[in-house]
This record gives sequence, C-alpha cells and structure tokens, in this order.
Amino acid sequence: MSLLSSVISALLYGAASPSIGLIWYYATVLGGIALLISGFFDIIDGTVARITKRISKKGSFLDSLFDKMSEVIVFLGLMIGNLAEPILCMIALSLSLLVSYTRAKAESLGVELKGIGIGERAERLLILAIIGMIPIPGAIEWAVIIVSIIAGITIIQRMIATYKKL
Repeated sequence: MSLLSSVISALLYGAASPSIGLIWYYATVLGGIALLISGFFDIIDGTVARITKRISKKGSFLDSLFDKMSEVIVFLGLMIGNLAEPILCMIALSLSLLVSYTRAKAESLGVELKGIGIGERAERLLILAIIGMIPIPGAIEWAVIIVSIIAGITIIQRMIATYKKL
C-alpha cells in the first residue's frame, strides 16, 4: 500500500506538467496527501508484522526495496510535473539513497545506526509533503533543497558514528 500510495503521489505531482495541466497547487496538495498516506502505510506495515509475529528477512528486504523505489518514483513525479528543478531533484534523490546506503553498509560491518541522523526517510517525506502544500509557488522546490541539506547532514552524522564504532 505504501508503494502504491507513492505511485499515486508521483502521478499527482507529475500531473502539474504543462501537457496534463493540473494547477500546480492542486498537484502539490494532492501529491502531498498521497505521500503522507504512503508514509502512514510504511509505518503500519512494520508494526503489523511485529504484532502478528510475521517478521521475515524477505519482508524486511522488500520493505527496504519498496522504500527506495518509492523515493525514486516521487522525485521523478516532481521532475515530470516541473515542480522543482531536475538537478535539485537528482541531488535530493541521490543524497536520500546515500542515507540508506550508509546505514546498510554500516550494518553489514556490524555497526547499528538506527536512529542516527536528523533526516531519516520519515522526516524527509514529511518535509517534502508538508512544505510542498504551502500555497506559494516554488515551495516544493524549497522542500527539495531542505531534504537535500538534511540528507547530507545525516550522511555525515552516520559516517562519523560508523567511523567511531569501527
């Protein structure tokens, strides 16, 4: 459900494209709502798995993979909808993926990084969704810039934490 909501969010963001012509503000508000719903489902699926004792390595793998797919899809939607400069979207996406990579690599080396850093996925999605709903042209582009900054800080925090523990 989280991945599906992300696809819907990206489609709504992309609908601001001149070829489709949804008014930018409607696209950002509706896309933001779908993105918040995606985040809700992302939180719920792990909780449900723990409560029902259906945690598995396959589920964990798919959850992480779908999270990354969701991020890529959402930033593509922003680019297609011309809601933010493509280069800024690529920077934000790259840094967001590097946040996840630093954690995955550190954990492969035996270093636990859960909760380390100011910009995990949930925080980045909230920033993008909520700031994007502000009725000011270009607000979503500022959200993309803020996501980039926070992701960059998080990468540095995780690099330092990992280096100290190795």
